Amino acid sequence: MSKPTFLYQLAQEILKSQSFGTDTLSELTIILPNKRAKVFLLDELKKLVSNNVFAPEIISIEDFIQDIAGIRSVDSVELLFEFYEVYLSLTEKDKQDSFENFANWAKTLLQDFNEIDRYLLDPNKILKYLEDIKEIEHWSVDVDKRTDLIEKHLLFWKKLPGYYHSLYQHLLNKGIGYQGLIYREAEKNLDHFSENNNDKQFVFAGFNALNQAEEKIIQHLLALDVAKIYWDIDETLLNDSFHDAGLFQRKFKSEWIYYKTHPYEWISNDFKAEKNIHVIATSKSIGQAKIAGSIIEKQAEKGNLQNVALVLGEESLLLPMLYSLPANVDALNITMGFSSKNNPAQLLIAKLFKLHTNAITRNPSAYVMYYKDVLDVLTHPLIEPYVNANELVSIINKNNYSFITHKKLEELYAKSDELFSLLFQKWDSGSVTVLENISQILLKIKGNLSYENEEEKITNAFVYSIFKVINKMISYFSEHDSINDLKTLQAIYKQVIDVAEVSFEGEPLSGLQVMGVLESRVLDFETVIITSVNEGKFPAGKTTNSFIPYDVKLQYGLPTYKEKDAIYTYHFYHLLQRATNIYLIYNSDSQGFDAGEKSRFITQLEIEKQPNHNLTFQYYNPDVPNIAHQPIVVPKTESVMVRLREIADKGFSPSSLTTYIRNPIQFYFQRVLRISETDEVEENIAVNTLGTIIHGTLEELYKPTIGRLLTIEDIKNCISKIDDEVLNQFKNVYKEGEIKKGRNLLAFEVAKRNVLNFLKTELESIEKEGDEIQIISLETTYERVLTNARLPFPVLIKGNVDRIELRNGKIRIVDYKTGKVDKNNVILKDWNGLTEDIKNDKIIQVLAYAFMYEEQANNRDMEAGIISFKNLKTGFSPFKFRPEKDIPQFISAEIMESYLEQIVILLQEILNVDIPFEEKI
Repeated sequence: MSKPTFLYQLAQEILKSQSFGTDTLSELTIILPNKRAKVFLLDELKKLVSNNVFAPEIISIEDFIQDIAGIRSVDSVELLFEFYEVYLSLTEKDKQDSFENFANWAKTLLQDFNEIDRYLLDPNKILKYLEDIKEIEHWSVDVDKRTDLIEKHLLFWKKLPGYYHSLYQHLLNKGIGYQGLIYREAEKNLDHFSENNNDKQFVFAGFNALNQAEEKIIQHLLALDVAKIYWDIDETLLNDSFHDAGLFQRKFKSEWIYYKTHPYEWISNDFKAEKNIHVIATSKSIGQAKIAGSIIEKQAEKGNLQNVALVLGEESLLLPMLYSLPANVDALNITMGFSSKNNPAQLLIAKLFKLHTNAITRNPSAYVMYYKDVLDVLTHPLIEPYVNANELVSIINKNNYSFITHKKLEELYAKSDELFSLLFQKWDSGSVTVLENISQILLKIKGNLSYENEEEKITNAFVYSIFKVINKMISYFSEHDSINDLKTLQAIYKQVIDVAEVSFEGEPLSGLQVMGVLESRVLDFETVIITSVNEGKFPAGKTTNSFIPYDVKLQYGLPTYKEKDAIYTYHFYHLLQRATNIYLIYNSDSQGFDAGEKSRFITQLEIEKQPNHNLTFQYYNPDVPNIAHQPIVVPKTESVMVRLREIADKGFSPSSLTTYIRNPIQFYFQRVLRISETDEVEENIAVNTLGTIIHGTLEELYKPTIGRLLTIEDIKNCISKIDDEVLNQFKNVYKEGEIKKGRNLLAFEVAKRNVLNFLKTELESIEKEGDEIQIISLETTYERVLTNARLPFPVLIKGNVDRIELRNGKIRIVDYKTGKVDKNNVILKDWNGLTEDIKNDKIIQVLAYAFMYEEQANNRDMEAGIISFKNLKTGFSPFKFRPEKDIPQFISAEIMESYLEQIVILLQEILNVDIPFEEKI
């Protein structure tokens, strides 16, 4: 860097050990705001030292306070468990909350306890204040008219001091504590610590906001002349009484007794220096990642990325950002952890929780699992390659198993596989057993992974991070056996996993530095790229997760959103302080999902622009193509033509011809490439499945009557068998699918109603109209070769006809339609363009059936049409060409000739090597 960094100046000062009254560096303890800065400070010291020396002790402020207090810090989950234990001991058995309900308010309360302790306030005063506020809120209600709910509410506030003191003592007895408790105890233990460490010197460096406990501790050590403190503030920010970046340091400078006789060190004058500040607006988070990537690419072309920092205002941007980094980034250090929310091992555990909790809720004894939950687990990338359950997945899909009992699942998967058994082992034996089961699953997965393969090495890191979390939870639940509920376990797991991260490996001192806002403390860079410079992200904005009202906080000196904003302001301006090239990228979309508003920091830079600051504004919009989707075009190669000849020999069905009309590319996929839809469980009966069931039912009912005249008794006999036959068809078609409840029960009833209504119309036509009906065939396949000089070779037309009957001496070809079809759908006004419009698909189908059966009709009058089950009142709707009146119209030789002429035109197009298959959009 062109300017000396703060850590470089600090390293120089440290090497002047005499100025601290020590002979060697090892007698010095350097206290920094975070652990990360230690590596960079040591590097600066290494550059300045020519011979071997013992380095000073460098620790974070939190570790230092823990050393003074002599108390171990516990994480938020362990603290919650300890607090619940205290809560149970103070609360009558019948009034105790479940852990889940307790956690909802305890987390907020613990946060307040923490703040009270960090600022060394009297807990009795504040908590009594809260109780009095709640009493005042209910003054309007007479004491004798207060409901149980009001009484419970007021009692809760009365109990807060008891909760605080009992928890405090409970933790002290165990030698553990939360941050505030440790700070309070450190302040009490300060004299003892000073006496035992009077030969040591302490250097505090790079701090900004301090709580009351930190202030007292640092001032105490300064007063004893065993410590020095070095701030990092620019005079522009410090001297402006309205600038939030200097809010805390103005207070310390004016209030601390130490500064009555000592200079305030260090005040720099770097902010006014020449800076190129590029403010870039773009839409959405991905746009920001892409722009940041292109800036880094240009920086990499100029040379080393050693002095370039990428600061992500929003941590969720990490993954898109990594994908957007250019190839010329040769070294990279990521100080942020990869969130466990997207960890593949975590996603598997989340799916297992869902499967087992749902199974227990649904039916604890039968342990009924939902098929999607089962398939989610079996098809997970960490499971699928090792369980070999493809056959089981196929059986579930083909047989429509919507819900599977534990016993049935074991029957369907007959193999002996330890991992499969662990995955589907019942979770009904307590929390510790469940966690041990998960731990075994993760160990089994780890055993399947290789350390040789780079990808599997990364997966191993993911699995190990979750394994550590599960083991930690086993220790929690083993110690606290009062919490033994699966839903509570799941809630705690979700909470723990939110804070668990996978660390990235990298060389911290080389290459591009990718970090969050807090990781940037104490560090200086030549070029800084900051993303998500939006309100609510940078600064974070107002969030009130506290029981203590704003005015109470103000009165007692507790931090409010103003102080929080001031901390963010300092971090922002510190990043800019010694940088020369600054890129501020923000989301300009003000509406919709992932919307944002420009940060006040950008406006502040604009309004309070320094003379040497070169401020530029750029707006980037995504390049939206004029055509959203390019239609797929597939040329007819030699192999395609061979396949088309094969289809022509085996037979073009009427539905394949209409598929081509609908979309040639669909015809190509289905008929040429033979790509069929994968089997999936049909939870709710699809329309085509319902149609298959109705077709099958009518076929079975009418089958005994083929070849003879239908009688009234035949129809009545069919009506009596409807229920059994529909049920039989459901079982054949829908396999193991559930039909006794929900939508499927409605579909079952609809199928019965449709068949009954059809049979009633049939009965009426025999009884009242005296029709003579003789069924010739049901669901029979017919075929006929179409030969034409314009076709390159003969083409077989082949298809399945629903029903052919002889009605009153005339042939009638019937195509059943379970959907609603109007009689106008089978009326044609002009032959031209018949095969160009998909609206004519019904006409093309019924005339194809007529063509196939024509030779067997023996010159009898023939009509072809449809019967719509949703429009049974219309009855049979025959094909008609230019109907002048509503009179019967039979399929004449002229009609058939005109139809075949159009079909030949369609087949010519399909079989023409020069006309590619082109997608219709």
